[in-house]
Amino acid sequence: MTLLQFLRQARQIHLQSLSGALSEPPIYVIGNPSADLDSIVSAIVYAYCANNRLPVKTPRPHIPLLNLPNFPAGTELYRLRPEFSAALWSSTNFPALKSEEQFENTLQSAGNFLREHVMTVADFAQSLEDQHVLKQILANATLVDWNAFPRPSKNDKGSGSLTGLLGVSFRTVGCIDHHVDEHFMPSIDELPEGQPMIIQPGPGSCASLITRELQQRNLWDTTPEMVQVAKLALSAVLIDTSNLTAEGKVTDVDRMAVEFLQSQIEGESQAAANSKADWKLETFYRSILHAKQNSLDLLTMDEVLNRDYKDWTETSRFSGKTVKMGFCSAVKPIRWIVQKAGGPDKFLDAVHSFATSAEKDLDVLVVMTAFTGTKDKFCRELFVSVVGGNESAAKGVKRFVEQFSDHLGLIEWSPLDDQDIPELTGDSLSTLNEEAPLWRQLWVQTNAAGSRKQVAPLLRAAVAQLYRE
Repeated sequence: MTLLQFLRQARQIHLQSLSGALSEPPIYVIGNPSADLDSIVSAIVYAYCANNRLPVKTPRPHIPLLNLPNFPAGTELYRLRPEFSAALWSSTNFPALKSEEQFENTLQSAGNFLREHVMTVADFAQSLEDQHVLKQILANATLVDWNAFPRPSKNDKGSGSLTGLLGVSFRTVGCIDHHVDEHFMPSIDELPEGQPMIIQPGPGSCASLITRELQQRNLWDTTPEMVQVAKLALSAVLIDTSNLTAEGKVTDVDRMAVEFLQSQIEGESQAAANSKADWKLETFYRSILHAKQNSLDLLTMDEVLNRDYKDWTETSRFSGKTVKMGFCSAVKPIRWIVQKAGGPDKFLDAVHSFATSAEKDLDVLVVMTAFTGTKDKFCRELFVSVVGGNESAAKGVKRFVEQFSDHLGLIEWSPLDDQDIPELTGDSLSTLNEEAPLWRQLWVQTNAAGSRKQVAPLLRAAVAQLYRE
């Protein structure tokens, strides 16, 4: 079965399940709420290989579910995640295994294919409405690239619901993740026999862990169709590790995944009498990187902040007050984002509007940028803003700065890119660095290995462990 055949079939099985036509309910494979390339690809690759092969004793259909509550699959998904469209296109159209699966990587052509082959949380919610499903649904889920639902069940460990899909209660039956353990998951003894429960911080890409797990379970077949899957998995590993060059993010798990996936692709290409030159890793990587680097161009400011977003809530041990922290990741320098907003004041207005919306309701907003600066150097910037009057939030942020600024290499901001856009100097820069009425600060983060995966736990710990001075 080709990758696109599987994706199309998965959508159909989902609808059949809602109508009660299936004897065995499917397992939804769900990535994290940022829905970045690694999260999306991890869900699709695992679902394809586990489909009707896991659990061991009672194999069931697996359906990848993109964790996007506000965006249906189609042209909106293309606009929001052009790098995913580029990866899917590069993986399935060189060559296309079936003539009817050919499409162009353009808004209209790719948008139509995404609409027919991918399902988001928004699509799931719409299908419930279309089929007039009014009762609460119970479903099984395997989580990839995260290990805790945002809305956990109070009574059933490992169960919870997704933002935008409160009518569905998911019970976790497996997990593969490379983030810090949130201690949400049930024990492996509570899972169906043979189901994965792997939470291993360290590897740069969750797709690397998934590739290793599928190999070890003998779920990685050697067929022409698997070359498409290998390319898709490889796209996520390369992007999340900057082609295995990201300092502090690359582990042996990532290196072995790239070596294995590349061997699968090149071996099959030779077996099919295609020249090895028809597929080149560097060209493949650059094409997807280009799509990612330009992925913010067509978005509104609100969408820029929401595009790669996660949040957490912690409780101060001293005050007992909760602090909700939102983290936005962006692939453009802060100067670009400020210019897109219309200047520093309008940028702060956009930040405040985003953070105080009913959906987000944040106490702290963090904007992390990661981009290629001058002389092709990988760069990071960090902007942190207290949003409201929560004293525990302000104290937590200040403690975070005191404790971890050296570790993260936070220094006074200066431009790291050579884009022809307005400088942030004088009053413009001062606007982004204020103590009152609300504390905010912008830095260059010289520890380029410190991604959100590392920074978020530090801020969360600073907030949770507050004590009386």
